[in-house]
Amino acid sequence: MRAALAISLLSAVVLGLASPTGLSNLKVKESVSSPRGWIQGTRAPADHSIELKIALPQPNFNVLEKHLYEVSDPSHSRYGQHLSKEAVEELVAPHATSIQLVNAWLSSHGFEEGDFSRSPAKDWITLRVPAVLAEKMLDTTFHVWTHEESGDAVIRTLSYSLPESLHEHIDLIQPTTMFARMKKQKTTFRWSEKQATSAAAPGSKIQLSNGISVDASCNETVTITCLKELYNAVGFEPSAKNGNQIGITGYLEQFANLEDLKLFFADQNPAAVNSSFKFVSINGGQNSQNVSEAGAEADLDTQFAFGLTFPTPATFFSTAGMPPFIPDIGTPTDSNEPYTTWLDFVLAQSVVPQTISTSYGDDEQTVPVNFAQRVCNGFAQLGARGTTLMFSSGDGGVGDGDPDPATQQCFTNDGRNATQFLAGFPASCPFVTAVGGTIHVPEVAVSFSGGGFSKTFSRPAYQNAAVEDFLQNKLPKGRYAGLFNPNGRAFPDVSAQADNFRIFFQGSPGLIGGTSASSPTFAGFVSLLNSARLSAGKPPLGFLNPLLYSTGELGFNDITIGNNPGCGTPGFNATEGWDPVTGLGTPNFAKLRGIVLSV
Repeated sequence: MRAALAISLLSAVVLGLASPTGLSNLKVKESVSSPRGWIQGTRAPADHSIELKIALPQPNFNVLEKHLYEVSDPSHSRYGQHLSKEAVEELVAPHATSIQLVNAWLSSHGFEEGDFSRSPAKDWITLRVPAVLAEKMLDTTFHVWTHEESGDAVIRTLSYSLPESLHEHIDLIQPTTMFARMKKQKTTFRWSEKQATSAAAPGSKIQLSNGISVDASCNETVTITCLKELYNAVGFEPSAKNGNQIGITGYLEQFANLEDLKLFFADQNPAAVNSSFKFVSINGGQNSQNVSEAGAEADLDTQFAFGLTFPTPATFFSTAGMPPFIPDIGTPTDSNEPYTTWLDFVLAQSVVPQTISTSYGDDEQTVPVNFAQRVCNGFAQLGARGTTLMFSSGDGGVGDGDPDPATQQCFTNDGRNATQFLAGFPASCPFVTAVGGTIHVPEVAVSFSGGGFSKTFSRPAYQNAAVEDFLQNKLPKGRYAGLFNPNGRAFPDVSAQADNFRIFFQGSPGLIGGTSASSPTFAGFVSLLNSARLSAGKPPLGFLNPLLYSTGELGFNDITIGNNPGCGTPGFNATEGWDPVTGLGTPNFAKLRGIVLSV
């Protein structure tokens, strides 16, 4: 009887939605202020193709989150019991009512099931439509918006509407109101005759307070050998046969050149010279092997992550997305930032690398809150399945991502133009591990290390004690009041060396720096820990942060010197314990190995 009544009610709602009254009762779903630094231009060409991504609610995400924390907490009986792909999809699936109502709405605009695609969990719908139809569906007008500084152009709107009866069945539709500009996290790439010499020549040793001995040359040039010495991993050999894998993401046409990788291996890890990586193209992503098109970011990420973990099987994901729109040419695609494209692909795979590093990010305030939350939820799904995700914390200190403090624009993007420290996304997502940066031996915080507090995400329980200790006991009372959200998710979580990395780029050696170096570095050591666990018959680490902020704290080198200036301030200071410059510190692999093998 109840089932029959439910079906009857649903039919009535669908019929009501399909009626002229149901469709005409439009209400604004989302609106934003005119974004700082963007200029509105002409109306979008009517035939311009827009790929809309429609997010349906995930009513049971709180249950998934509960599972995630249980399998990631080393003190919980379920630690390491990660969920299957199918179990995760079931937990994020929308209600049947939402699916049917959205189907009815799409049908009213002439779409059939074969005209769009769904994610495996059916929580995302992707369809490509001409701008004129998108305007009709969303009761809005799209314009060409141009970014003043870069000249990049996108098609966006400041608001869109949906039938009021659909608001609880659609979380968001993008790209509509999102003016994010995905950026590589990279500060410097420079050359000199001195830097082009071989990295193999030994020098005198630096004796650290923890008993570790590091070659003195590591103060000027960072190599794989330097990192293994500094982070106490000399002599550990990962297995190529225990199922462990490591992945690197590539965006914005950053190509990882195989000849550069071979030169790097010959220089720093000769045993790996004849090895390579698996290339995976997503959404038409390319990986040109024309040496002149090699990407410094992609070369850095793959050379150090894969060099540290050889012979662990490695994957480079190349995801296309967010090309500039050129009105006079009529570029056929205009996508939102491609994290969702990557997530759509990876979440659909049965096997995913246990460790993945990303060296790209946006200013958090440029990413609509509901969109950031849905992307973050996607990262949580991977964590629940046993994958550890590392993201660079950013290269602008407490500023807007610009590594030059003199040119930072630390203003809110909500029409108030208020001065504020600006967090980076996805580093601010509580379901990823954000990696800040250090420099020199002994280590100090590197000045550009991104760190601070999110405005979008509240502080997760796993870091409450560490962050409260910093706010109450390490930060002078009243300092920077109003410039940051003390209740927000704090980052970075950890750090690693972030400057003077010796790579090969377009056939020549040189030095590069940025948290785009620290993230793949830290990921490399996480992969080594995963190798140790898998060889011992244990599951991979998965979502790492609950471990890091509990028993894992004992496995880090605390960094207490340095700061991360920005926004016309000295920024935060590195202190004893966690701080928003270097997080918990840098890894001591031997200690961490003992910790992760004991849980």
